Amino acid sequence: MVRQAGTYDVIVAGVGGMGSATVHELSRRGLKVLGLEKFKIPHSMGSSHGMTRIIRLAFREGSEYVPLARRSYELWRSLEQKVGERLLYTTGSIHGGLPGTTAFESTLEACVTQKVKHEVLSGTEVSARFPGYNFPDETKVVFQADGGFLVPERCIKGYVSISRELGATIHEEEPILDWKSTSYGISAVTHRGVYTAEKLIITSGPWTGKLLPELAPLAVAERQVLAWFKPRNQEAFSPSNFPVFTLATNEGSFYGFPSFDGYGFKLGKFHHFGEAVDPDNFSRTPTPQDEAVLRGFTGTYFPDALGETESMSVCLFTNSPDEHFIIGTLANYPQVSVAAGFSGHGFKFCSAVGEIMADISINGETQHNIELFDPSRF
Repeated sequence: MVRQAGTYDVIVAGVGGMGSATVHELSRRGLKVLGLEKFKIPHSMGSSHGMTRIIRLAFREGSEYVPLARRSYELWRSLEQKVGERLLYTTGSIHGGLPGTTAFESTLEACVTQKVKHEVLSGTEVSARFPGYNFPDETKVVFQADGGFLVPERCIKGYVSISRELGATIHEEEPILDWKSTSYGISAVTHRGVYTAEKLIITSGPWTGKLLPELAPLAVAERQVLAWFKPRNQEAFSPSNFPVFTLATNEGSFYGFPSFDGYGFKLGKFHHFGEAVDPDNFSRTPTPQDEAVLRGFTGTYFPDALGETESMSVCLFTNSPDEHFIIGTLANYPQVSVAAGFSGHGFKFCSAVGEIMADISINGETQHNIELFDPSRF
């Protein structure tokens, strides 16, 4: 006989960045919440690790994201106050490429449309202001002084700690093995037994398609590689002297961070080698080829950062077909909602997404404009 493990108002599947914020917001509103996480919290198996994540108001994906980014900033600052720990570091942010590229033009348009404070700089101006940079003069970038980075592991631990204080139940190393719709809501099976709830929220990142097979073609896991290099000029790559960046080049689009917490210059390439993978069955070991592409870019644009390779790490993106988020209620299961497909640019929004998912679960709608993210668009 299957053990009845408990009854809740809402079950949240996946307690990473999005899930931890969602559990927090639901428990803050007084609901009885169960968070179920496949791994330890936090962990390095998905998309919510790596010590730093970029945050800024405007970027290439469109002006529609700016109001959500503003709310995210407010909520991150609120979390900092609650946990008594710094989670968001302001370094400034640089976003650009050659004139006419989407990376530059769309970011600039978002700044202008949403009245985001910014400067437009040439490559030479960037290099003069920030000595760690070595951009060609023809490069055009949008500089946002309030850009910076979040510390993802601290953010997740902060949300989990507060949620537990508020009464949330959070289980680590207990993934949902199966779930089904019922007359009263949903039932979810784990190795501990069967849980029941009125609502189910799926924030499982690369594992979304495992729980929702209909979304498997729309939320595709992709292998991603990060590297940390020891700068030859440490001061030039400190957070006070080095803004976070994303840069579109002929070699691809890259993103990077200053040295932080004992580690050096951090770098990744968007969509790396374009490897769609099964999140439970792929190589998590960095290769010489992975390292070569990241060292090659660094040598060209950040030569003073090209010391020894300190560390490398493999993580995952979860990409939607248009690289916009997938947020909403499932058409066939109104008691089930999903937040997925963040396509490598989602962590900064975790705090606001938690608010959105709580709104949807409780009220069936949210005050935030999420039309762009409607799952039914596919």
